[in-house]
Amino acid sequence: MTDFRGIFPYLVSPIDASSGRVRERVLRELVEHLIGCGVHGLSPLGSTGEFAYLSFEQRQEIVRIVVDAAAGRVPVLAGVAAFSTSDAIRQAEAHARLGADGLILILQQMFPVPPRGIERYFGDIARALPQTSMTLYTNPGLLGGDIPMDAIDALSHIPNIEYVKDASGNTGRILSMLNRMGGRIRVFSASAHIPLLVLKLGGVGWMAGPGCVMPRECVRLYDLARAGDWDEAMAEQRRQWAINEVFTRYALAACIKTALQLQGFDVGDAIAPQEALKPEAVEEIRRALAQLG
Repeated sequence: MTDFRGIFPYLVSPIDASSGRVRERVLRELVEHLIGCGVHGLSPLGSTGEFAYLSFEQRQEIVRIVVDAAAGRVPVLAGVAAFSTSDAIRQAEAHARLGADGLILILQQMFPVPPRGIERYFGDIARALPQTSMTLYTNPGLLGGDIPMDAIDALSHIPNIEYVKDASGNTGRILSMLNRMGGRIRVFSASAHIPLLVLKLGGVGWMAGPGCVMPRECVRLYDLARAGDWDEAMAEQRRQWAINEVFTRYALAACIKTALQLQGFDVGDAIAPQEALKPEAVEEIRRALAQLG
């Protein structure tokens, strides 16, 4: 059993708009910066990584670069996102060959998938790579469907399904999950307004795009929670929410890329057909970063 915990920034995917190539230099710079800020792991190809707009080849190149740049200093948990089980297994096998320490499993849906189909999708991927740690990612607001609690419970009995990243924002659901599944499953927060609450309930960390923009602050929040300094941790949570509040008004991937560009990382714009943020949104983010310090 693995012991992943702490702050795992969801990395952006810096793609050159004209050539479609991954901007390797800036991705390596970002990895180095985040590790230097004390993050506990890295997660390429999450929602902030704009996986839905990337080809199979671009996804593999991003995983290759991140694994190589991390050089074993922190674990790399790469996202696997697909509509079909066969495509997901193909991605998972490729990520594992490239050296990813674990995989975050995402189900994309066009037509409704019944609970049994959802359970089978995640279970088949996990069973195809039994030596690779798996994290279930549930984000009903973004992906158009949820993983039912009964399905998570059944999947938690598969030995290499070890974690859930829950982006429902529902702390009652998270508490039910922890009560029901005990030590079989561990929970990462995703929603930016509740990571401290998830940690207090017994969660093991936070996976999110804002960790790219404010890694030191996110690590500080985690350290305060681990030390049991809940009053100071809540003050830090409130302070961080100011910038996340700006992010909620616009497309998150575009916000994270804009913030990184303002910090000197030439990651490019959001991948088409998304659009770059308008000047007034960029200025809002600039002010929020300045307030963050």
